[in-house]
Amino acid sequence: MAARPTVRTVDPMTTALITGGSRGLGLALARELAEQGWRLVLDARGADALQAAAVELGARTEVRAIAGDVSDERHRLALAAAASDAGGLDAVVHNASMLGASPLPPLASHPVADLRRVYDVNVVAPIALTQLLVPHLRPGASLVFITSDAAVEAYPGWGGYGSSKAALEQAAAVLAVELADHRVYRVDPGDMRTTMHQEAFPGEDIGDRPLPEISVGGLVDLLTGDRPSGRYLAREVDRAAA
Repeated sequence: MAARPTVRTVDPMTTALITGGSRGLGLALARELAEQGWRLVLDARGADALQAAAVELGARTEVRAIAGDVSDERHRLALAAAASDAGGLDAVVHNASMLGASPLPPLASHPVADLRRVYDVNVVAPIALTQLLVPHLRPGASLVFITSDAAVEAYPGWGGYGSSKAALEQAAAVLAVELADHRVYRVDPGDMRTTMHQEAFPGEDIGDRPLPEISVGGLVDLLTGDRPSGRYLAREVDRAAA
């Protein structure tokens, strides 16, 4: 049996920045980290939902909530300023993403303007935000890029979103080589019962999909352990132990 990785102790100054932190996987992860004593910097496009999350989580930990779109340079600069104000970051979770047109169109007829928007949010924005945050990463900090099985499997209709996640995965793999002092994870959380997943299947009942909380344990295990940079399935982290 492989030895479990070392678990790092969370101190009162441990801070994580999570994009897309007002709902779904981002909020579920933020709740768990708050319970463990992490300080949080959260962003989301919806100001009302983000404020509600900040109020909820603020009862357990220190929260800085900044509403905005990660594809907006001014918003990214505001997030970097928050990282500086926090005295640095121990983790960055690039969770915010965009599905694109719904119902999902065939790639051969996918509106190009929409495709550009998907790539701007899912690929360019996390790379640009990482560039701004690198100076604020504490020693041993981790970068997590939330990906999808659509990045490695060819599903009809998923060409726009899936190819953007494939590009993000390659970018993260390169960052893992370039930022050798940090851990860079590409994490597939699996199918979940989220607003985005419902948008992918409009009119269908997705009640059989598990809630995002099922994938949180693996993410926390990566953030608090010492596994090497690489691609992981959130629900199978134990089996991917180093």
